[in-house]
Formats: sequence, C-alpha cells, structure tokens
Amino acid sequence: MTEPHVPNPSLLAQPVGDPLGEILHLLKLTGTFYCQSRLSAPWGITIPGFSEVMSFAVVIGGHAWLQVGEDVPFEIHKGDLVLMTNGAPINLFSDPGAQLMTLEDLPIRKVTELYETVEFGGGGAACSIMYGLARLDHASSPMLMALLPDVLKIDPWGEDAGSWLQGTLQFIAREARELRPGGETVITRLADVVVIEAIRRWLIGSPDADRGWLKAARDPQIGRVIVAIHRDPAADWSVEALAQVAGMSRSAFAARFTSLVGTPAMQYLAEWRMNLARRRLRETALPIATIAADLGYQSEPAFNRAFKRVFGTTPGQARRTATLRESPPFP
Repeated sequence: MTEPHVPNPSLLAQPVGDPLGEILHLLKLTGTFYCQSRLSAPWGITIPGFSEVMSFAVVIGGHAWLQVGEDVPFEIHKGDLVLMTNGAPINLFSDPGAQLMTLEDLPIRKVTELYETVEFGGGGAACSIMYGLARLDHASSPMLMALLPDVLKIDPWGEDAGSWLQGTLQFIAREARELRPGGETVITRLADVVVIEAIRRWLIGSPDADRGWLKAARDPQIGRVIVAIHRDPAADWSVEALAQVAGMSRSAFAARFTSLVGTPAMQYLAEWRMNLARRRLRETALPIATIAADLGYQSEPAFNRAFKRVFGTTPGQARRTATLRESPPFP
C-alpha cells in the first residue's frame, strides 16, 4: 500500500505572494485554431458553437457586426478584441441585413493544421478579421470559465500609444497582411498572449471578478490555502491541516472557506485533484494507477469513484475520448 503523502513543509514555507498571480502564471491555451479572413461587403458568416471552447475575434481592419447566440448584434471596429467564453454559436457580418453563409460554403485555404485563410464577399468595403478557437489549459480553468462574462470586449487602441497590447495587435495586423514565411506561427503565438492578457485585464480591473473563487484567491488567509492545495495536491490534507495553513481555528476556517469559495474545503481539494487527473489523462500515457497515487489516492478504485463523482464518467472513458476532445474543433 502506498504511504500517505503528507504536506511538504519546505514547499509550504515558500512565500505565497499573489495567489491569483500564481494561477495566471500557469494559464496557457491549447487546441488553438485560427482563421484569418479578408472580406468585402456584403458578407456574412455563421460559426457553430463548441462546448468547453472559447472563441475570439480581432478586427485587423475595417468594421463588422457580431452576434453571440441569440443576443442583439453589436458593431466591432479595427483593433477591437472580443472574447466569447460560453461556447455559443456566433454570426459575423458586414451589416445586420447581410446574407449568412456557413463555414462549409466558404473558400477556405488551409495553411497549416491550425491556421487557415479565407477571402470572399461582394467587392464592397473591406474588412479583415482574425477568428480563433482555444481552450484554457489549467486545472483551474473550469472554475475560471464559470466566472468569466459570456462576452469580453477590449479596445486596446484607445489606450496610451505605448501600450504593448496595442503594439502587439498592430504587429499581428502587419503579419496578417503580408503573411511572410513563418507568419502563421508568429500570429498564433502572439494571439495566445493577447487572449490571456484579455482575461488578465478582466480579472484585475472588473468589479465582477471580485466574487466566488476569484475573491477567495485574493483573500489573505483562504488564498494561502488555495495556493497550498495547488502546490501540493497529493498531500494528506485535512480540514485541521488546512486551517493551520490559514492561521485560523478549524471552525472559523471551514465557515470562511465555504462562504468565499462556495464549496467546503475538502470538496474543493477533491475537485482540484480530479481536474489535474483529467488533464494528465488527456496529455500523458501514464497508467491510471500512477495518476491516482500521484494525487494522493491509496487505491485505483477509490480514485475511479472520486473521478466519476466529479465528471460522471470513469478515468478510462475520459482517456478514450481525449484525442477527440483535443482535436482542433474547427471544420
């Protein structure tokens, strides 16, 4: 039988710093797909929704209209970055009366597995848009995605001239126009950074971000506990041990953690472990028993039961469908 994993004192003694900063530092995008479009009015594109996937649009030149799901369409202009987080279908068009075409009907040119270009329209006013799909790849992603607004719009061109985000979008626009050798690689890498920066700006600047799990991560005492769980998820944690990390009594800690996070501390620990497990099932060929032991479970059956409670499926089933889920979700 595997020995219980106890908290590593030297690890937990490291300065906590900013818990939210630690989370942001680990964010990255996976399964990213990009389509660079050069359009001329009138034009219209309808794009299906994809579950567990964010979509985003950056207006490189001109202007367009965007409709997310059944919401009212709104106008977007050169430099606007719009991040859509709820997986809803979207419509992009030159004006609200334009006829919509499905992706299958567009003259798409495949540049790489993750990058395509399209040119079409009626020959009128020009517009260039980069559209993309991506997943946030971090065990905290489900909790973060649940708190993000459905639509996050940023106008970096209205900032100071020295803004690096404005400069990055200008650089992307130049690469999109010229598409020099290796240009698709430059565009995709920079677009990843821009999307994560959009999320970071919302987290730092929006009053709506100061709630639930995000508010808990900012709390001096509960934030310490969240970081401790993230740093050492396999430890043989108990409510008493976590309360000690927080510097609180057991009862006060339990009440405060549940109040801020929305779930009891031990449930949060279990769900965090399962999110880590799902990521490892997707990304590695490690045996399920190894993943279970690495996350503090004394037996594979106990791990399997915990995984199914959280995700409604077994680890083996999750692994069998991982390749399909991680494929670029774009036709």
